[in-house]
Amino acid sequence: MLLMLTEKTRSQTLQTVPYVNLEKYAGKWFEIASFPNRFQKGCNCTTAEYTLTENGYVTVENRCQKDSIKGTSSYIKGKAFVVKNSGNAKLKVQFFWPFSGKYWIIDLAEDYSYAVVGHPNRKYLWILSRTPKMEEVIYKGILNRLKDKGFDLSKLKMTKQL
Repeated sequence: MLLMLTEKTRSQTLQTVPYVNLEKYAGKWFEIASFPNRFQKGCNCTTAEYTLTENGYVTVENRCQKDSIKGTSSYIKGKAFVVKNSGNAKLKVQFFWPFSGKYWIIDLAEDYSYAVVGHPNRKYLWILSRTPKMEEVIYKGILNRLKDKGFDLSKLKMTKQL
C-alpha cells in the first residue's frame, strides 16, 4: 500500500510555491544538500548567487570547490528566465545556449532564509540556505515535505560547507 502511494505521489504534478518575490530571492545561497548530478560532480562549498537584471532575467552564478573544501575553485555563469503565469516560482535556467533546465521553487521560508528547488521529474533537487549551516528542525521539516511531494530522499546528499 505504501509503495502504491509513493508511486502515485511521484506521478502527480510537482507543486511550486504560489509566489516568489525575486528581489527577496536575489542574493547568495549556500547548498545544504542535493541530488548528485554530473554537472556538480566533486563539488564542495557550493553556492549560487542570483542577481536581477534590467533586461528582465536573473543572472545565476554558481561556485564550488572541486574534490575537497580546499580544492580548485569552479565557476559557471548563466541566465534564468521566469516562466509566465508561474508567480515567479518556475524558472528556465540556461548555462549553455540553446539548452535550458527547469528550476522550480517548491518550498520557501516566509523570510527567504531557505529555499528548495526541484525539477518536475523529481530527478534534480537542491536545498538552499542563506547560511552555510541549517538548523536540524528546519531541515527535517523540509525532508518531510519533500517526502510528501514524492522525492526519493535516499538519493539526497549533504553538501560539505565551511
